[in-house]
Amino acid sequence: MGNQHSRLLEAVFEERSRLISRRSMLKIGAASALTLGVAGSLPLSRMSSSAFAQDIALASDLDVLNYALTLEHLEYAFYRDGIGNFTFGDGPFNQSIDSELAVIRDHEGTHVTLLTDAITSMGGTPVAEATYDFGYGTDPLAFLATAAALENTGVSAYDGAAQFIQNPDLLAVAGGIVAVEARHASYLNLINGVLPFPAAFETPLTPAEVLAIATPFIVG
Repeated sequence: MGNQHSRLLEAVFEERSRLISRRSMLKIGAASALTLGVAGSLPLSRMSSSAFAQDIALASDLDVLNYALTLEHLEYAFYRDGIGNFTFGDGPFNQSIDSELAVIRDHEGTHVTLLTDAITSMGGTPVAEATYDFGYGTDPLAFLATAAALENTGVSAYDGAAQFIQNPDLLAVAGGIVAVEARHASYLNLINGVLPFPAAFETPLTPAEVLAIATPFIVG
């Protein structure tokens, strides 16, 4: 499992780096990056309950919310099922890493509840949690590195999906969530020895690009 996880994690970071590098070469400023997020998208089919089993089209606010819920299910399950398997001790500021991870877990659970309630109130059907294999095994450092990969990808996914939101009230909700996700990513970057704020701008990712990164974790 250790070698399998190492290959998977390496593939996740390589895929994200490749996508970011490609966008960096093509974009001219933040505005053209957003344009690329629309024009560069592949033809996508509508979201189903299996969400990442196929490509995703964000044709309505309900589609965007279910897309976000799929990501939040992924993140919440990661922390819910992983916390307690390791003891990490104190972080760089003499604060318990275990306690901070528990706070992140609770944030993700709150996001799941909020998005589920919002979808239901709009007459939609919330996407169900999938079955995951995060592959970190018994390696605590791999767990932390995977957490950072998920959080950083989540931030870019929210940024890429924001352009499809039609209701301004939902845009404010999504902005509130992505800001917290970015705080999670910064903290996890820090404890993984990576710069917490690596660039002046985040790089939005399209649903197809997020699909390429998230699919290895989803097994059913």
